[in-house]
Amino acid sequence: MQYSGWPDSGELVVGEVDEIEDFGVFVDLLEYEETRGLVHVSEVASGWIKNVRDHVTVDDVVVCKVLDVDTSSQQVDLSIKDVNDHQRSDAIQAWKNEQKADKWMEIAFGEDITDEQFASVAGELVEEFGSMYAGFEQAAIHGPEALDPTDLSDDETDTLVETARKNVSVPYVTVTGYVDLTSPNPDGVEDVRAALEAAAGSDSVPDEVELDVTYVGAPEYRIRVQAPNYDDAETQLEASADRASDAITAAGGDAAFHRDRRTEAD
Repeated sequence: MQYSGWPDSGELVVGEVDEIEDFGVFVDLLEYEETRGLVHVSEVASGWIKNVRDHVTVDDVVVCKVLDVDTSSQQVDLSIKDVNDHQRSDAIQAWKNEQKADKWMEIAFGEDITDEQFASVAGELVEEFGSMYAGFEQAAIHGPEALDPTDLSDDETDTLVETARKNVSVPYVTVTGYVDLTSPNPDGVEDVRAALEAAAGSDSVPDEVELDVTYVGAPEYRIRVQAPNYDDAETQLEASADRASDAITAAGGDAAFHRDRRTEAD
């Protein structure tokens, strides 16, 4: 997706070097329509520069900081040297992600999608999530509910979710905990089984979360949770342990939650 208009001062932009002169480097801004900037020779690299071509080459993809924008003269002043390695890496990754999102839009709505529909759908995703890629990612993780705050139609929402779930590789984190379950009752085995079923809690676990409860060695059971982020994983782990504890204590038994394995060797 390319933006119309002009970047803001201080913004990091991705561009392609298309012309090199002794006084500086001209850069096509890849995220903006028909927008070009100039990196003065003093902003190409730190220190004295003998030859600009020792530092950049035509067709190089570079990340620049916007120093100044003069719309009346249609001039954008840029700096390469003011961008550190971490900023450069993040900006390039974000640009690559938006290129992926562009392709997903074509997959979702076809190559014949009109400019108007593309701009409308993309605008909703950018406004709500900050980027098209983030919008696709949230749609893949949370489904149609993620797009509820937007003004997208039901058909557009369903199309985006279907495409996202087929194409987006969702990052997941895994957390693990252990719960000890005991019951003094004659049918204590059934009490424990009921507590394990409660821990699994299939009806209360979100679709984007995977939760498994497995036997380690009496009286210990492992709860393993995989979720899109750490906070969600921790929340679901604690909720699972609480459900098991509530069920076993209601039957007169005991429960103890812990993080380390006690009966299973590493």
